[in-house]
Amino acid sequence: MLTSEDESHEAVVRLAAGVAPDQALDATNPESWIGLDCAVRELAWRRPELFHSKASLSGRRLSWGAGASLPTVNWRGKPGDAELALALCHRDGRIREAALAHTEERPALLPLVVIRCADWAQPVGERARALLADTPPQRLAAHAPLILRVGHRSRGGFAQDLLTGALRAGPPEQATALLDSGDRATARLAHRVAIERRLLPAVRLARTAAGHRDVVVQDLCADAAVAALGEGSFDEGAEIVAPLLASRQPRVRSAGVTALRRAARHADAEPYLTDRSAVVRACARWVLRQVGTDPAPLYRSLCVDPASHPAAAAGLGECGGREDADRIRTLLAHPVARVRAYAVAGLQALQEVRVDDVRPLLDDPSAAVVRQTTAALLPWADRIPQEVLHELLAEDRPRHQRVAAIRLLRATGAQAHHS
Repeated sequence: MLTSEDESHEAVVRLAAGVAPDQALDATNPESWIGLDCAVRELAWRRPELFHSKASLSGRRLSWGAGASLPTVNWRGKPGDAELALALCHRDGRIREAALAHTEERPALLPLVVIRCADWAQPVGERARALLADTPPQRLAAHAPLILRVGHRSRGGFAQDLLTGALRAGPPEQATALLDSGDRATARLAHRVAIERRLLPAVRLARTAAGHRDVVVQDLCADAAVAALGEGSFDEGAEIVAPLLASRQPRVRSAGVTALRRAARHADAEPYLTDRSAVVRACARWVLRQVGTDPAPLYRSLCVDPASHPAAAAGLGECGGREDADRIRTLLAHPVARVRAYAVAGLQALQEVRVDDVRPLLDDPSAAVVRQTTAALLPWADRIPQEVLHELLAEDRPRHQRVAAIRLLRATGAQAHHS
């Protein structure tokens, strides 16, 4: 299987043989161009014969010799794209600069012009930036992933600023066309610009927040969707909030719960008091408090039937008082594993963890319960008898119990002997 380095080297070989850039490498992949830029300089040292073949780049036209005191660029007629691509990556800045003079109206070489904008040699960078400034915005947008990668370099901000300005000032479809880009940085920039320009309806923003794979895009769209509430009717508000509340992502659900206040639907936050996410539970409590509802009594009543609301114990610990500790402690023996896990979390939130009460749960068959118990006991690991922890390391123990023992032994500074 070829590595990316191997592919870059093969692309150099093909270019040296005169193959056009769009056939010599994957022109749609920004990493291919970045890899090419490095591979040309590497192979020029290791395999200089590639660049003196009669098929393409000859010593009479472009000097690659390591011992040449002054590199020369003596093109006879109009150089081809393959030859220019190699010259744009040459180790000598004077050759890179000379090659840039031939790149106008050569869209196939625009990616290398973008890379040269961040060139360490000032004359090369300046010439590349002047060329890029005259590039039509739609061509810039087509190379957004590469521009944003180069933008992370110390001299790469010019191309990124040029692209961002083009998206902000250009036709709306120029920005919206990049929303579904498979490149993460491109999708983020496109959504930022589209939100700034108010190009997306709030309902679409909410649906994107609920379903997009990237957390930054989720946050951008969720915040923008919530900010749009209050500008339309109640029914429109419901269309915005519903996708947020239905999201599998806690951050997006929390935005939806927060939006209930703006939609004047405070009571609808009550079911989210027992959400599996602590962030969502906190938002639900905040919404209810805005209309004077104290969530602690609600949690106490929900703990009466904890199997129906497992996270109620955790929520009570997050907002209750120490007088609620015994109520939560009784749930440590509940037959439902999720209730036991949330009960440990509730005691931890109240800072009412008693080692002797919680330690038996290290033997729990549920991995979730043992993970939560381990987290609660880590500050008190030195109070757990080491023989108890070493028993959990036995080969016949479930993996989650052995992992818990290792973590707790390490917390005490003891060495865990296990197979």
